Amino acid sequence: MLFNSYIFVLFFLPIVILGYFLLNRLSFKRTAMIYLLGMSLWFYGFFNYSYLIIMISSIVINYFAYLGICKYSKKTFTKKIILIIALFMNIAALFYFKYYDFFIENINAIFKVDFALKHILLPLGISFFTFQQLSFVIDAYNGEVPEYSFVDYACFVTYFPQLVAGPIVTHDELVYQFSDDSKKNFNWDNFTKGLYGFVLGLSKKVLIADMLGNVVNYGYSNISEMRSVDAIIVILAYTIQIYFDFSGYSDMAIGMGKMMNIDLPINFNSPYKANTINEFWDRWHITLTRFFTKYVYIPLGGNRKGELRTYVNIMIVYLVSGIWHGANWTFIFWGLCHGAFCVITRAFKNFFEKIPKLINWLMTFVFVNIMWVFFRADTMNDAFALIKSIFIQSNGLSSSLIQPIISAEWKFIASQIGFLGVNTHLILLAYIIVPFIIMLCCKNVNQNLACLKPTFSTALMISILLTLCIISFAGVSTFLYFNF
Repeated sequence: MLFNSYIFVLFFLPIVILGYFLLNRLSFKRTAMIYLLGMSLWFYGFFNYSYLIIMISSIVINYFAYLGICKYSKKTFTKKIILIIALFMNIAALFYFKYYDFFIENINAIFKVDFALKHILLPLGISFFTFQQLSFVIDAYNGEVPEYSFVDYACFVTYFPQLVAGPIVTHDELVYQFSDDSKKNFNWDNFTKGLYGFVLGLSKKVLIADMLGNVVNYGYSNISEMRSVDAIIVILAYTIQIYFDFSGYSDMAIGMGKMMNIDLPINFNSPYKANTINEFWDRWHITLTRFFTKYVYIPLGGNRKGELRTYVNIMIVYLVSGIWHGANWTFIFWGLCHGAFCVITRAFKNFFEKIPKLINWLMTFVFVNIMWVFFRADTMNDAFALIKSIFIQSNGLSSSLIQPIISAEWKFIASQIGFLGVNTHLILLAYIIVPFIIMLCCKNVNQNLACLKPTFSTALMISILLTLCIISFAGVSTFLYFNF
């Protein structure tokens, strides 16, 4: 089920919140948890109920691994065997569903054989809930997990606001909140803040990311037609699209959690304000960076085994990050380039510190933009072709690139307020410039929620934005990070 859909906004979310708090009000607290679990499973299996088999199997296997680790906590060898089996099963499932065809394609290409591809349908969010459970099992092995019931654990994995695109929550951030009696009563202040965060996130997704997504899709489908101005606009459009798509999802997740008195960790903190690539990764997908730091970088030795080993460990982390994002050489190249830039900035830290912040910011932003081309392109050849297009002379912005931004909803609204005569070039430029200003100059939703005081003007703004979003639901599209 999509957050940006009629059934979710007008039916699913209201009945989840109403049912959850009503059951708690009637002191059916365990029933409320089972209800939340059932609704989360319905949310996940809405488009394809076969996903539920994978999800439930994964939950059962990992929970029994946790029980086994707890039972044999004093038998190091047995406990380690259980951990290895659990890690193998999680990674094997992830490999099969996400990377099997990619692996076979490369085997066929290298050895000139013809193994059949399975064309496996990727379960939504498998990378997210797999990593979340990996962290749980590893923490259990390290003796960091208290006793949890099966329902508590299943709710931790399936909690619908963060289920399919993060944040990657740890057990100590979420499970205790489910049993906190102070969080089981409806709270108007939290609900107001949550609604504010949800609607702003929804607006980012529907009114900005999806509109620019039409331009991006056209550009990447017609790379051979791109010239200098067109290519630059398409590259910037995707940079803005993925920002507002992912930050929009993160805002919506935090907002929905807040409505239910659940605090989810910040996963997105204005990353395009970063002055260095290391700072960028401290701000972008924060919980994924945290996962790789704790469960990959530190076990490899982190920065404790000398400078060279530190650089190798950094490259390994970013290689794994690239692979995690997708089964394509474009993602691997993207990850390795980010790793290389992180190594360079670390190795020449004194040099970069002497450069003015504006220059550092510009280098980081340009690098991130170019890397997004590889992240978005279907093939390495497409990515290089689009980058080369930047240097092909053009006579201005192509009209064919402008049309995708003019949606039916926009035409309807424009006709009502007399904007139909506005130059369409200006509309596309506004879709680039205004979000750019928002990204660099405005506070993010997390900062706004901390000091939010409900006023009539805030309520009016939220009402207008929500109405515009609902009108635009006819052009529903999935969140980009659903693919990972």
